[in-house]
Order: sequence, then structure tokens, then C-alpha cells
Amino acid sequence: MTHTQGKETVVTKETQATGPKGWIGYRPEIKVMDCTIRDGGLMNNHRFDHEFVKAVYQADIEAGVDYMEIGYKASKKLVSRNEFGAWKFCDEDDMRRIVGDKKSSVKISVMADAERTDYHTDILPKDKTVVDMVRVATYIHQIPAALDMIKDAHDKGHETTINLMAVSTVPDLELDNALEALCNSDVGTLYIVDSFGTLYGEQVQALMHKFLKFARPAKKTIGIHTHNNMQLAFANTIEAIILGANMLDASIAGLGRGAGNCPMELLLSFLHNPKFNLRPVLRCIQHHVEPMREKLRWGFGIPYMVTGHLNQHPRTAMKFMEETDGRDILKFYDAAIEEE
Repeated sequence: MTHTQGKETVVTKETQATGPKGWIGYRPEIKVMDCTIRDGGLMNNHRFDHEFVKAVYQADIEAGVDYMEIGYKASKKLVSRNEFGAWKFCDEDDMRRIVGDKKSSVKISVMADAERTDYHTDILPKDKTVVDMVRVATYIHQIPAALDMIKDAHDKGHETTINLMAVSTVPDLELDNALEALCNSDVGTLYIVDSFGTLYGEQVQALMHKFLKFARPAKKTIGIHTHNNMQLAFANTIEAIILGANMLDASIAGLGRGAGNCPMELLLSFLHNPKFNLRPVLRCIQHHVEPMREKLRWGFGIPYMVTGHLNQHPRTAMKFMEETDGRDILKFYDAAIEEE
């Protein structure tokens, strides 16, 4: 792909055109991950009913989406079933009620938090589960535990990713050390994760160049997962695509924690691969996702913008939106500043 600086078109080694005519072509290596159920579940304690999850799955099949992240593999020793719905745990019976026993074109992914997953027992070998990919979510200080989880999942036959969370808070030297260790592991994809929705395009560029420095020699894929606190989730995803990211996260109507994610409908509209079909996503939005907006209240809002601007976790904004009408934004802003 190409991008421009003023009137001059710049083509670098890692951003070569996706086809013979640049933007008219496409990069076939690009894969799309639907995070609607997993990330959206953070807005309702993962209590989506099976009908909704099945509707998202069917939309993904018809739309040509490559992966669907169906939820978490949380430890039942640490998390109570009385407090959370089925998609916090992704038991095999629940997943099979959605996907059946016959494989479809959509691969199933689960997320396993470092130090919060009984992965030795709860993540089954590939031939005994509908799961195709295990995504290990880790903070920088949990890298040793995450590496063990990656080895376990890889040895069980799964595709794997490392989602390095809150990358906007990680010092350069620590990030370099982490990337070196990860690139010496069996992990397939390294994710840049804008957990707080705080990154600007220039920061995404810098992170992509850093990740590429380590990932390219090790033949690892780079992925991007963005949040929309600053209304930049889609733009930052495009920036990462231009620089070589081939695993792209999005969610239907942006449904995700707080400000939400890169909207699937925008991403599929941008990508040129003819295998993608927008209409099934729009149908799912109209009939299944939008009717939940008033209750779940995800999407851009000033409190989420404030936490993104301040590089803070959005939990305080989420609490503010849940407990108030969300109008006293000055009070929220002043409180957030005091936390700095």
C-alpha cells in the first residue's frame, strides 16, 4: 500500500502496494478478527444470549470475516459464574451450541488473560475443541507467564497471538526486551493494543516500526486492536494496515468496552478484498446490535475522551456513565485530572 506526505507518494519496503494498481488492489494476507462478543461482553458481564452470539457468528460467515473471538477463558477459581455470563468462560458445550460440530469458514478464537486462566486444563487440545486460536492478553510484567501460556496453546495445536495490553504505558526499553522474548517464542502474531484509546497516528507509526524491527526477522505477523476514545480507532487501524499489520480487530457497530472498537462496517468498507460482504454486518447491526445500545451505552462519549486524552484506564468513565446521566462532564474532568 501507499501513503502520502504532501503531494509525494511514499512507498516503503513494508508498505508496498497490495496489488498492481495500489489502492485498487488488496493484500490477501490480511485477516479480520471480530471482537464483538468478547470485547462487547465487557459492557454486560458477558451475558449475551445464545441467539445474539449465533447471529454475530452467522453474520461473520456471510461477511467473509476470518476469525470470531467468542469470549474469554477465565478461571472459575477466580471468577464466579453468578456474576458473569457464559462468554466469560467459553465452555465447550456453549461454544458448540453456536458453531455446531461442522467447521465453517470462520475460525473461533478465545482470549486467555495471563495469570487469570487455568489454561492447562481449560484450554483443550485442538482435536477436542472448536477453538482454533488462543489469544493471550498480558501486561508487560506478566510476560513470563504469557510465554508459558503460548507454549501450552501452541503444543496443543492452536494458532496463537500475544496481545500486549496498555502498550501506551510501556517504557521503550521494557518493550524492546518483551518483543525480543516474544519473537523467540512460538507465538504467531504480536498485537499492538491501544487499551486506553489514547494513541495518535504518529504513535501507531512508531510502534509499527518497532514491532516490525523484531517481528520481520522472526517471521511473525503484526496485529492491531484499537479503542475509540479519541475517535481514532478506524484511522489508527488504517495507519497500521498501511505499515504492514495483517491481523485486524474490529467489532460490529464498534460494540466494545467503553468507547468501543474499530467498527467492522467501516473496516470492511475500506478493505478491497472481494471476499468481504458488508450487507450481513449491516443486517446484524439493524436487527441485533443497535437495539442494545440504549442499555449498554457503548461508543464515543466525552468521559471516554477524557480518559483517552489522559492515558488512563476507562474504568472510571464507565462507572461515571453507568451511575449518572453522563452530563456533568466538568466534574468528571476535574476528578480525572486530580488522579494524574
